[in-house]
Amino acid sequence: MSEITIIKLPPMRVASAWGFGPSPELVAWQELAVYAETHGLFKAESGSRVFGFNNPNPSEGSPNYGYEFWITVGEAEEPEGDIRILDFPGGLYAVAPFEEPDSDYNIIVPAAWQRLDGWVSQSQYQPGGHQWLEEATPQGKLKALYYPIRE
Repeated sequence: MSEITIIKLPPMRVASAWGFGPSPELVAWQELAVYAETHGLFKAESGSRVFGFNNPNPSEGSPNYGYEFWITVGEAEEPEGDIRILDFPGGLYAVAPFEEPDSDYNIIVPAAWQRLDGWVSQSQYQPGGHQWLEEATPQGKLKALYYPIRE
């Protein structure tokens, strides 16, 4: 992972969609996509960014877990249906770009996180306590992993 960069995400206001089950990413994405499309948030000029993360993490012996997607929004956006509006305080991150895999996400994504975790453990940085994030494109394709580090 030679392309790791250290960045500070600024505080962000986000619309949040959540799913739970054996494929919660799909559930959360469908809900977020409807909201984002109806509010013009996927248009390039909106400047919106999409992030996601497990919530809660998978547990051994269960196929079910949660996944939450966020899309950055302006001050005028309001909660709607199951979409919540949250304020994220931001933080410092080790960021690794992610290329769309040709094989199973269930193998490739955890392996990429393990490599990034290994990079952080070998670096001068210490893990942070803020939210781990996966950045996605407006089409839902994973494009970067954000590992929280201490400031």
